[in-house]
Amino acid sequence: MRQVYSFFLEDRGATAVEYGLLVGLIALAIVGTASAMFNSLHNPFGRVSEPFTR
Repeated sequence: MRQVYSFFLEDRGATAVEYGLLVGLIALAIVGTASAMFNSLHNPFGRVSEPFTR
C-alpha cells in the first residue's frame, strides 16, 4: 500500500506528461494552420494553372 501511495506522490512523470501534451498541442496547431493555408492557397494557384492544363 505504501508503494501505491508513493507512486501517486511522484511528480517526475508528471513533467514528461506535461511536455507531451504541450508538444501535442503545438503539433495540432501546426497541422491546423498548414491545412488552412493549403485550402486558401489552393484556389488561386488552381485558377492560375488551369489554362496550362488544357
